[in-house]
Amino acid sequence: MAKIGKRSVAARAAFEGKVNLSVEEAVKLIKSAASAKFDETVEIAMNLGVDPRHADQMVRGVVRLPNGTGKTVRVAVFARGAKADEAKAAGADIVGAEDLMETIQSGKIEFDRCIATPDMMPLVGRLGKILGPRNLMPNPKVGTVTMDVKAAVEAAKGGEVQFKVEKAGVIHGGIGKVSFTEDKLAENVRAFVDAVTRAKPAGAKGTYVKKVSLSSTMGPGVSLDLATTAN
Repeated sequence: MAKIGKRSVAARAAFEGKVNLSVEEAVKLIKSAASAKFDETVEIAMNLGVDPRHADQMVRGVVRLPNGTGKTVRVAVFARGAKADEAKAAGADIVGAEDLMETIQSGKIEFDRCIATPDMMPLVGRLGKILGPRNLMPNPKVGTVTMDVKAAVEAAKGGEVQFKVEKAGVIHGGIGKVSFTEDKLAENVRAFVDAVTRAKPAGAKGTYVKKVSLSSTMGPGVSLDLATTAN
């Protein structure tokens, strides 16, 4: 049996018996219990009353966190000509067309967000089996297939987070770092919950948001009082 470290024991003790906390209480607890030697990400998990196997119950979207994520996002853009120049000027890390496709096909994926102009989608479509499972496939529904390359790159760099429900009906997302102030983390939590709530699909029946939990990268999780998550 694996030995539990002193930090894990202390963290678990701090969380013992604490459930359905307000957003502010949960953020304070997570910040105080985080003890890793790096700046841990504060993660949110939302259990939804949907079955994403049905198309009318799929939940996906984007949210611009008011205080960013604290993470450096590497952006790749499929574009040619003037749109490629626009992407580079906006701060895209990688810009290309067939050359970028070949790089990805070789197994080299050095980006966290992929954007494409509509005319590039026949090319990008060939990468579906590589980009799809990694949630990197450009999609017009989340603004990553667009002619406004500048705005898409700036949004990705400025703290925009994509979300998509998983098979079990759960959405995960990073909403900041433990080094953020409590107020900034609380603002980001409410912005994320609000965006997912607004993305409620037509086919959702019964209770939509069943549970919301927060945790840090290395720490235990705590459930939130749903009444405190509203903006």
